[in-house]
Amino acid sequence: MDPHALPTISYGTIDRGYAARLAAVAPEDDGPVWMVNLMRYRERAVYADGRESDLTGREADDRYAPFGPFRTVGAELVFLADVEAQLVGDDQEWERIAVVRYPTRRAFLEMQELPDYIGLHEHKDAGMASTFVICCEPSDWPDVPADAPALDSVPHPSTPDDGPVVLLHLLRYQEGRRSADMAVYQGAAGRVALPHGVRIGAWLDVEGTVVGDGRGWDEVRFNVFPSRAAFEAVAFDPGRIAAQADHRGPTIADTYTLMLRPAIDRLAESIRG
Repeated sequence: MDPHALPTISYGTIDRGYAARLAAVAPEDDGPVWMVNLMRYRERAVYADGRESDLTGREADDRYAPFGPFRTVGAELVFLADVEAQLVGDDQEWERIAVVRYPTRRAFLEMQELPDYIGLHEHKDAGMASTFVICCEPSDWPDVPADAPALDSVPHPSTPDDGPVVLLHLLRYQEGRRSADMAVYQGAAGRVALPHGVRIGAWLDVEGTVVGDGRGWDEVRFNVFPSRAAFEAVAFDPGRIAAQADHRGPTIADTYTLMLRPAIDRLAESIRG
């Protein structure tokens, strides 16, 4: 497809240069990508054709839900969650997160031309106030140590009233600061987090942003806590706070941190196979 033929949208800016790069990837070099979607809704849906509607923005997005086009191109929704709390980043309040695995970059672009997808897209355009669509590939992340405690024996295990939460970190690093400083912080944070049952859901390297606001990003991290109480124990640990001030803070140029309660979480499975 011609990347410059992508639809005009009201909820963000398409990076047509990056879309052209996606289209230029040779088939033998193409492969799976994970599109991370951050979503903020209009209070009421606003359709481009001016029709009257009593839908909320979220309800309009629910009508979009392109599961048929996903099946056609071999894509799969592997993560879906509401934002329970936005901990860092105050320029806009995100409401829902979704991650879709596409078998190739070209499959993502080809979906944009499907009549079924085009017919559904008006609902997304009506419902969304703002969206980031960020193309990622899995990065390497450390395995769980053999001596890590079982999840049912940690201080704040999952309960019916306080189930697992996922912390999403969308990160842009200061030039040249990512490797050394983050490694020091990760070591200090890990010593606090592992005894509380924190596990890595997935760490993704950002290849490019298809839809956004002009900012670039480097990484998306999904870290899983057994409960919100476990998160609070780790977040307020003095050793972790000191390591964040000394190492993580100076490393980060821009970030959002979101607490999520997943309705669908097959993210790690979709990566590890």
